[in-house]
Amino acid sequence: MQIVTRLIAMTRARKLQRQFQLIERSIVALPVRTRSRLAIMTLREVGQASKCEFPHLYGTAPEQRYMPWGQGTEIGFSRAQSDNAEVALRGIALWLAVAYHETKESPYTSLQPQHRQLLRVLRELRDAGAERDAMAQWMRSGAAA
Repeated sequence: MQIVTRLIAMTRARKLQRQFQLIERSIVALPVRTRSRLAIMTLREVGQASKCEFPHLYGTAPEQRYMPWGQGTEIGFSRAQSDNAEVALRGIALWLAVAYHETKESPYTSLQPQHRQLLRVLRELRDAGAERDAMAQWMRSGAAA
């Protein structure tokens, strides 16, 4: 049974890695202002997910809550591919939040690299938002004059 469980975890890790690569490319292609909006959306989604009984199943229908993982990453990934910029941003934020909670305390070593990559991207988003806020605050102050 452990072999089957590990095989399932490895398959899931590969799928998340493929999706992550596309999500990361989408994030890198965003302008700085949009990235800071994405950082705020992602923070909100992570907070909403953490309030749920099963955070890794955030975005999944309640009747499917006993699955090993939910449909949040699938929904977020499909929305991230949208031509509508707002829908794509919300999809990326949803994907990041659900993938974060899914990989957060995973006992499977195949999912731990994904968690580290997610933490790196979340930190970059946070820093981009903080940098933009500091620049805006500086511009409003008398120092820019």
